[in-house]
Order: sequence, then structure tokens, then C-alpha cells
Amino acid sequence: MNSNHHIQKTMCYLADSALATHIDEYIAHLKCGRYADSTIDRYLACLAHFAQWMKQSHLALRHLNKTSINKFIDEHLPHCNCTKPAVQTRRDLHAACIHLLVVLRSCGAISEPTLGTDPIDEEMRKFDAYMREACGLADKTRDNQIRIVRQFLFKRFGKRIISISALLPSDVKKFISNRLALRETVSNAKAITSSLRSYFRYRTFCGDHVLALSSVIASPAHWSLASLPRALSSDEIERLLDAFPPDLPSFRRGYAMMRCGLDLGLRSSEIAKLALSDIDWHSGTITIRHNKSRREDCLPMPVSTGEAIVEYLRFECPASTNSSVFVRILAPHDAPISSYAVSKVIRKAYHRVGILHGSTHALRHTLARRMLEHGSSLKEIADVLRHRSLNTSLVYAKLDNRSLIGVALPWPGSLI
Repeated sequence: MNSNHHIQKTMCYLADSALATHIDEYIAHLKCGRYADSTIDRYLACLAHFAQWMKQSHLALRHLNKTSINKFIDEHLPHCNCTKPAVQTRRDLHAACIHLLVVLRSCGAISEPTLGTDPIDEEMRKFDAYMREACGLADKTRDNQIRIVRQFLFKRFGKRIISISALLPSDVKKFISNRLALRETVSNAKAITSSLRSYFRYRTFCGDHVLALSSVIASPAHWSLASLPRALSSDEIERLLDAFPPDLPSFRRGYAMMRCGLDLGLRSSEIAKLALSDIDWHSGTITIRHNKSRREDCLPMPVSTGEAIVEYLRFECPASTNSSVFVRILAPHDAPISSYAVSKVIRKAYHRVGILHGSTHALRHTLARRMLEHGSSLKEIADVLRHRSLNTSLVYAKLDNRSLIGVALPWPGSLI
């Protein structure tokens, strides 16, 4: 049976389903995102399978939501006996159904998802607003703290009304102990304690008396500046830059991202949000607008970085209405990329050349080490890495071997 017959059969089935009146809108939605024709055909076949299940389950169109999709994939698919050929690929089915929800909401066929009425959901929305507006915390920091505090409140209250006065110091100590039993690391301990302290500060802001709760949170034993920043060696830098051969898909895009990290010390989120308007080609500068400190920083753009970005924009960047420098290479082409996508590109480059200890953040450490080797001061490093406090950059003093030699004491018993 050829593909044209499959497509005809799919369209005939959809024309006789509850989704019939919205198929044209669905196809137009995918074409607007510049999905390939083969992808559109595959997603339509997925909808035909989903429509079969809707009919079997007597599910009305107006009742469709994300829970319906999860039920279809998690409960129906493992025991599916629908008319063949029915698409069985979970990833394609999920993607196709999510696009369907977008189309149905945009035309008013189903309602927008309602905000949860769970007491913890409401509490986390208020806590998030406090962290964003009063504390100015970055999105990722807020997400991590909300995740931990949500677990703490759910362990104590479940889905009941939250009563801060009902919390006991023993509740706090028990939660921290149980969490550390799962992963007993300094970083995990710091994340748990800082999240709980942040939440109790918020509750103090709300007028609650929580001193007894916050006083039992002990800081993990960790000495400031105790660790050594893990920077890449000169050999590793060369290998990393050679990790983007011409036969690699989108090699110019990956190389330009790597240059942004190595030459400018940009974080993955800053690379992802870099816009064309942030680059001043005449003055040779680049403005970082989306950073942790929530301020704009203008940096000189190295020639190597500029050349890599130009090569990517001229010969590889797909057409897009998105104003970002780095755009998606897969549909939907006009949607922004995420910091995870940048981290994934860089992480794969590490693995291709056999460097297993690297990360996106290691590129910032590497830039700091190279600046020290060329005589830059800690203040200059702090400016380039955009640290709000000079104390954050003090850790790089341990990489300054030339200065450390000058203050080293002679070894006991040596002739020097």
C-alpha cells in the first residue's frame, strides 16, 4: 500500500470524525510553522488514531484537554487494538495532539486551561511573584526554589489548606533529612536550605511568625572559594573548536555558539536570547540584555566571535521571523530556542572530542583563566563575566600561578 493511499485513507477517516471541521485549520497551523509535508502527513495520521480513540471513549470535542491526551498515550496506547495502520509512536502522537489543542483553543472550540485551584498552586504563584518582583530572582532560580518548597508543603499538607501556624520545626528538619538521604551532596543541601529560607522570608513578609522554623535550618559545611574552577587546557580548547567539521549538520551554528561561550563567557541562556539588534557591527560591540543581574552590559566583540556569527548568518541561518541570532533548525522555525538547546549543542561537542568533564559553565572559567594568563586583573574579569560582586571572581585568584608563586612560602627543609 503506497503513501498516497495512506494519506487518502487518513483524510477520509478524519473527514468522518469529530475533528473534521478543524482539519483545515490544523494543516494551516503546521504550514505556518513551516513543517515539512511529510511531518504534516504523519501528524494527520496521528490525529486519525486519536479520533478513533475519541470515538471509542465517547469523548466529546469540547471536553478535550491535556489530561485526555495523557490518558490516550499512557492508558490506551500500551493496549491499543485500533484499526491498522494506526500510528504507535508516542513522540509523534503527543506532538500531534498538543498542536491540536493549540488549534482548538485559538478558534474557541475548547476553553483555555484554567489555573489550578489547589492551595499549593495558589501559594506558589504568590511566592513566585514575590521572588520575581521583590527579590529580582532569575527564572531558573525561581523554578528551582518553587520545586523544593512545593515538595515541602505537599509532604506536610497534601491538598489541604496551608496553615503556616501548624508547621513545626520538626517538620522542617524531617523534610531536609529525607531530601538529603536521597542525594547527600553539598549542592543539594545548599539548594534545599536556601529555598526554605527564601520561603520563610516570604512568609515573614506576609506577617507570619516563622523565626522558630527558619532557625532550625543549618547551613551545610562549605568553605567559600574552597573549590578550584575547572577550566579547559589550551589543548582541550583547540580540540573543542575542531569539534564542528563541515560534514556536521549545522556546524556553523554550533561553532558560533561555542565562540560566544569561549570568547565572551556568555551563559547558555544569554546565547539563546541573543538578538540581532544586540550586535553593533560598526562599533564592534555586543549588548547582553538578558542576564542574571537584570541589567544591560555592553562588551567588545572579538573578531573571532564576529566572524563565526557572520558565517552562520550568511550561509546557514534559516529564514525566520524571529529576531534572535540563533534560531530553530527544525519546525516551528519562528519559535525561540531554549538554553537547553544551547547546552545540548555544546555538551555534544565535548563528547565528540572525548572531553567528559566539560560543561557550558566551564567556558566561563576558561575565559577567566586565559584573561589571567594575559595579565588581566580580577576587576577586569568580573566586568567581562558580569559578576555583580567582585567576591564572586575571587575564586579565579587560585588560577593565577604567576602571582601565587610570589607569595608561596619556602618548603620546610629546602635550601631556598
